[in-house]
Amino acid sequence: MFWSGEAGGVARYLRSKHQWLEAKPEWRHSIVTPAGEAHEVRRVRSLPLPGSAGYRVPIGRARATALMRRLAPDIIEAGDPYQLAWAALDAGQQCSVPVVAFCHSDLESVVADRLGTWAERAARRYLRNLYSNFDAVLAPSRWMARRLEELGVERVVRQPLGVECEVFHPRRRDPDWRSSIGVSPETHVLLYAGRFAAEKRLSRLVEAVRLLGPGHVLVCIGNGPQRPSGERVIVLPYHRDAEVLARAIASADVFVHAGESETFGLAALEAMACGTPVVGVAAAGIGELLVPEVGARIEERSAGAFADGVRSVLAREQTSLRAAARAHALGFDWSVTFTQMVERYRRLRQMSVPAPIPQARYAG
Repeated sequence: MFWSGEAGGVARYLRSKHQWLEAKPEWRHSIVTPAGEAHEVRRVRSLPLPGSAGYRVPIGRARATALMRRLAPDIIEAGDPYQLAWAALDAGQQCSVPVVAFCHSDLESVVADRLGTWAERAARRYLRNLYSNFDAVLAPSRWMARRLEELGVERVVRQPLGVECEVFHPRRRDPDWRSSIGVSPETHVLLYAGRFAAEKRLSRLVEAVRLLGPGHVLVCIGNGPQRPSGERVIVLPYHRDAEVLARAIASADVFVHAGESETFGLAALEAMACGTPVVGVAAAGIGELLVPEVGARIEERSAGAFADGVRSVLAREQTSLRAAARAHALGFDWSVTFTQMVERYRRLRQMSVPAPIPQARYAG
């Protein structure tokens, strides 16, 4: 369900994996989703989810299960913790193949932020119930792995995401990009790319650029229910072409991200691959990615702290800072992380066929 035509690191992850696996004749990669273009995915019936930046809700767990069965998989990876995850478990049981969950979202934090403590407790019970059925649960960061283990989930494995370092590259930097959006060469550009949602804390970035004053602009690329607006804020539409996004990121002075519950921080890593320094919170997955050499980790959750972090980064020697960001990202190139990932798949396949798990209980 995290696949969307209007935003999304999950869609880029899946497209990148699809392209990488196409060069491996021993693999066939199929994507089952309620959204996306027909030529690249197997679509299940669905309804649009209003105000969600293009996400859709699948209709019919049984139909999704049947579609997965017809694909005759050797392994199934569920990318969200909702109805398709339960359908994946059903299909895995019926096909006698391993089923893996990839934890792309901190559902517990999102629910707590929007609905309060009672909903957070319900989410914890739900996730424990769901993930206990999987043969492995992949967590993209140590922080997310700890969160899952604290829930009582077993078989948790840390598996970082990655970046296409040949697409997200410093050579994408283009002085003409600034003029194309009406920004002068001497203006400092702060850039955010991702969903416009409450958990991204975009209001903090809007206030930070106001505090920084004239000579600074915040460019936000994406879509979603909470479109940012304010003094010296420019909003650009999401573009699924990764090269278009890389041009914008590489041409910015600083990439900024105020979200406090990122399971990994893929957009921040893409910025580092472009040689663009990053200012982000010292929390969750993005806090793990942000080593001092590549930007600034913000301890205090305030607009003033973000403004100070941006000032400190802009005051540093830029050539070495950008080189360090690029060098850090190279360790997460997709060729490295996908090799790790498929090796995990192979090991699961080499295990003896597990005894059938009980029929997965669908809660909600």
